[in-house]
Amino acid sequence: MVTNEAAAPLRILILDDEPIVCKRLKPAFQKLGHTVETFTDSGQALARLGEAVFDLVITDLKMEGADGLQILNGAKASSPATQVIVITGFATLETAKESYRKGAFDFVAKPFKLRDILDCVKRIEDRRRGPAAESGQ
Repeated sequence: MVTNEAAAPLRILILDDEPIVCKRLKPAFQKLGHTVETFTDSGQALARLGEAVFDLVITDLKMEGADGLQILNGAKASSPATQVIVITGFATLETAKESYRKGAFDFVAKPFKLRDILDCVKRIEDRRRGPAAESGQ
């Protein structure tokens, strides 16, 4: 049995300095019923994180201004329950380790398939619903 809270849409903030990434992800999440805000400027995204709580932040790692790890820190500072997925075209073992150490839920290398991100979000939703959802019951 699914409760209304478990089925509640996620509030998602997407930040990537490549507008195509935002344009690709936003409609996919909206189609699933989630509320989505997109940013291509890390300063604006950080300011928004200070104003509102998001369930999920998807952020690029390398950008002008604040980088993805600063966004991760900002998201966790405003709401420790916020899950963060870091995406990057500059994936290294070190940056992945640092992202996880700072609390990232997942780390996805570019170019990624939309399915990769949707699967990450499904795992986040399952975790919010609890053990019964994760076991498929």
